[in-house]
Amino acid sequence: MATATLPEVGADAPLYWQEACRHLMKRDRVMKKLIPQYPGACLQSRGDAFITLARSIVGQQISVKAAQSVWDRFEKLPRKLTPAHVLKLKVDDMRAAGLSARKVEYLVDLALHFANNQVHVADWASMDDEAIVAELVAIRGIGRWTAEMFLIFHLMRPNVLPLDDIGLQNGISRCYFSGEPVSRSEIREVAGSWAPFCSVATWYIWRSLDPLPVSY
Repeated sequence: MATATLPEVGADAPLYWQEACRHLMKRDRVMKKLIPQYPGACLQSRGDAFITLARSIVGQQISVKAAQSVWDRFEKLPRKLTPAHVLKLKVDDMRAAGLSARKVEYLVDLALHFANNQVHVADWASMDDEAIVAELVAIRGIGRWTAEMFLIFHLMRPNVLPLDDIGLQNGISRCYFSGEPVSRSEIREVAGSWAPFCSVATWYIWRSLDPLPVSY
């Protein structure tokens, strides 16, 4: 397969992106057609770890628009959006920003984990994916899906397969099974040819459903 068919990517692309595209296009018939349709776009990280996780908690079970509205009000409350400053906030003020009582508890627990060094941010680069997931799901309000989104979008890990992600399930159903519902084992089977770049393949599957890149 000619390298010329690979999509152009920006300077801020993960170092593995073009190698991943080459691998996926060579191994997978769907990826061979899908990847060239989205030139110039790739996975991008944003924010710091605490803010990324706080945003994921704020956005749980509400629309993207509603989440942004609540976040805009919440981030104005502390002088600076750090764990220490969040821990000084009054519960009533956080509730007035639009946060449920449960989400206030989750955000406080998140801030405590960071402030008390119960998450080992400095060690994450040398830790494997599952060890980081285990550390994150110990925080109230963070489940496996959120931890996997964090691995993909913040730590830019190349080989994450979020089996519980609705977009991945729907995209695989549409691209590989003519719209038939898919099981976890079928997703794993499809992803067998994606490794070690499941994150990249997942990102392109998401693109097939929504051309605008998502970020967390």
